[in-house]
Amino acid sequence: MNGIQKTGIALFLLAFLVFTMSLSLSNFILDAKVAGQQFDDYQRPFVLSALRQMEGRSYSRVFSFMRDYDRALKVAQEAIAQDVKNNLGLTPSDGAYWSKILKDDKIKSSHFPVTKASAQGFLPENSRLFFWLSIGLGVLGGLMFILPMRRLPEGIKNNGIYHSSLHARGILGIALGIWLIAFYVLLYFYPEYLVNWAIMVDPLSRFLNGGEASQWFLYGFLYTLAILVMGLRMMIKYRHNNYQLLRTGSVMFFQLCFAFLLPQIMTLLHLPSADLKNIWPLDYSFFFEYRIKHLLSSGYFGLFLLVWGVVLIVVAVPVLTYFFGKRWYCSWVCGCGGLAETMGDPFRQLSSKKLIAWKIERWLIHGVLVFAVVMTALVLYTYFSGQSRMLFLDSYQVRHWYGVLIGSIFAGVVGTGFYPLMGNRVWCRFGCPLAAYLGLVQRFKSRFRITTNGGQCISCGNCSTYCEMGIDVRWYAQRGENIVRASCVGCGICAAVCPRGVLKLENSGEVRFAEE
Repeated sequence: MNGIQKTGIALFLLAFLVFTMSLSLSNFILDAKVAGQQFDDYQRPFVLSALRQMEGRSYSRVFSFMRDYDRALKVAQEAIAQDVKNNLGLTPSDGAYWSKILKDDKIKSSHFPVTKASAQGFLPENSRLFFWLSIGLGVLGGLMFILPMRRLPEGIKNNGIYHSSLHARGILGIALGIWLIAFYVLLYFYPEYLVNWAIMVDPLSRFLNGGEASQWFLYGFLYTLAILVMGLRMMIKYRHNNYQLLRTGSVMFFQLCFAFLLPQIMTLLHLPSADLKNIWPLDYSFFFEYRIKHLLSSGYFGLFLLVWGVVLIVVAVPVLTYFFGKRWYCSWVCGCGGLAETMGDPFRQLSSKKLIAWKIERWLIHGVLVFAVVMTALVLYTYFSGQSRMLFLDSYQVRHWYGVLIGSIFAGVVGTGFYPLMGNRVWCRFGCPLAAYLGLVQRFKSRFRITTNGGQCISCGNCSTYCEMGIDVRWYAQRGENIVRASCVGCGICAAVCPRGVLKLENSGEVRFAEE
């Protein structure tokens, strides 16, 4: 490691510290106007009356601000319930009752905008400065560490990955995992505690879509930035392999253009916003009635998005998977795969190759797919019939639990937070329903396989070590057998790290994949 790289690490760590500590650099004075805007005309007077005790009071911590806010909203909730019962004469059996009462999810959804509007003090007044001292300085430090790597010899060498505290579940790896897990817990369940970070990216959000940054704009920006910076590292590391250069460039392009910039432009033009590469069942809310109604009410462009999504599901997936295997999506297009292949690359060797892991993988990922299919069937039943219950299942409850358990906890908290603990493809390997769907197509009808030349294999184990999907590639290579695991995402790293050219990705002829 040379002096430039050491300086880069120092700058990155400084930026990381500033970024983390910046969450505490605001005080909060209730913005009653914004608070009132979060509720309808009937609920607003009760809410503003309950919040009157907070007006003009300054809070130095978001925790105490949210504590008093929730207490006040609880009072408003009870007052509304009494008024609905005593003055409006409505009961839970009346349909209008549920549109009048103040629900818990409505209170929760108001947390972020109210907290953000109420933030004042040092960071909001110097948001641009903190943007450059944290995000800007972090990118600079990362590039100073990454760019000198191009002077190293090409190819994969013995780089001591299992002796690294960061890359081998050491103290640094565990600490990073805890930080990532905490970030995702806050992002999905308590975004009001991340308002300072959202304030820092407000100028960019206004420029791209004309509005202030939500927690999802913040996440999309950080997500895209991580793929771009770490994608550059990926390209330098695997610059001896043209396939890796093209593949990494592809995921960087699709994330930047399709997943981040294009939805912002759609919003700016007052069009329905969508990630055009996101496919059901990964995009599990695609058939939710509010999205279908929104698209159908948005004219020809909304209809195009609806038709486009259906075509991706029923045509693009089977056709492209037949010709190219699931790698066309999982390793070239998907944002989840893009983050795994770039930011997650340093942790790919942590994926378990044990038989028990493979057995859990088969049951778990196909179980999630079944869950997604059942949920979607219930959602469509509700949309066409107007009834929320089918047999003993309530479509609203099922979609709620899918969103919490799969969409938030599994895909986010575990899927990315566990990179330093279980490898970079935890979600793709164990939970992604689209990966399961692609795998089923790949298993029964695909031209893709990884061929081996067993006579050249020296059993170095590089291929198995670097396989992010937990496949013991060496076992196949030693026997000269094609790698026919349906979970294979065709990332090609096994071929890139092989010192003898034993492995080759091919798309000629049909092959039936092994049972999984």
